[in-house]
Amino acid sequence: MPIEKDVRLGKDVKIPHPELVNLYGCSIGDETKIGSFVEIQKNAKVGARCKISSHTFICEGVTIEDEVFVGHGAMFINDRYPRSAVGGRLKTETDWKVSAICVKSGCSIGSSATIMCGVTIGKSAMIGAGAVVTQDVPDYSIVAGVPAKVIGDVRKKGV
Repeated sequence: MPIEKDVRLGKDVKIPHPELVNLYGCSIGDETKIGSFVEIQKNAKVGARCKISSHTFICEGVTIEDEVFVGHGAMFINDRYPRSAVGGRLKTETDWKVSAICVKSGCSIGSSATIMCGVTIGKSAMIGAGAVVTQDVPDYSIVAGVPAKVIGDVRKKGV
């Protein structure tokens, strides 16, 4: 698994095991740490001072702002209705449109969370482990469950 030449790495990015990641066509901000077995696809953006834990998949169309924590095995989905073929032939990039995801600064995304396409996760929100986020998450919200529902406010928890 390579780090392709078209990847834009900021200053002091830490990738302890570069041979165990797959990064191509993406940008990674200053001082961000990328764990093993992470894939970050083209046109994805990860901000500064983020931590992307092992086994995470960040697909095309995802923007992660600064100081975001992403737990182990988090998955970002950019196609709500995926199919391998259309009209009897294998689909290509021209057969579908990327549905963007935006993760605002200061968020924490728990291990094994799934973030569906077309959503925005608000500033400093916290996504519970294993949650499936199908709708926008308001700033400072704590969400959990399948589908994820608001269960609290980080400002009230002192988090």
